[in-house]
Amino acid sequence: MASSSQQVDAQSLHPPAPEEAESLLSSLVYDLSQQVQMAMENMLKMINEIDQNSSGIMEEVEKCKGSALERKKSLEEEKDQFQKAAYTVLEMLNTRE
Repeated sequence: MASSSQQVDAQSLHPPAPEEAESLLSSLVYDLSQQVQMAMENMLKMINEIDQNSSGIMEEVEKCKGSALERKKSLEEEKDQFQKAAYTVLEMLNTRE
């Protein structure tokens, strides 16, 4: 057993041959580029999902703005009617005296 571990240690002390090192580096670079490509594809999918969601949200915001403007207009009309009614009542009370 001791001799096999000594052989492994002796082998690991020697650097790999240039061809083997180049092959290992090439394999490492290829694997890394594959991982980067997959990550970029996933990011692109997420970006597309975000764009779709944000456009849906923007549509809802625009609808809400429209509803809010309609409600504001309606409330202003009601306010004007109440003010006119209040002025009419005040005028009636003032003309009685």
